[in-house]
Amino acid sequence: MSTLQKWDAVEHLGSEEEMALYLEACLEENDPALVAAALGDIARARGMAQLARDTGLTREGLYKALSADGNPSFATIMKVIKALGFTLHAEAS
Repeated sequence: MSTLQKWDAVEHLGSEEEMALYLEACLEENDPALVAAALGDIARARGMAQLARDTGLTREGLYKALSADGNPSFATIMKVIKALGFTLHAEAS
């Protein structure tokens, strides 16, 4: 009998393009918790310690805020997006 293995998005985020596409797909879902978790996945793929230095936030605080159960402020989301090298765009639907 085979066992299921836990799927981790981080293992599939090997390039900047993959990270950007992943974040964009999550943004399209209009789910704040999903966006925060996606940013957490991207941060783990890049290195949470460096992101903490770049944002001025603690590693522990970032892990908590960017988890599926986290509830980060919009200011935190914007700091993380900027530190990860992404920009947020608005587009008429």
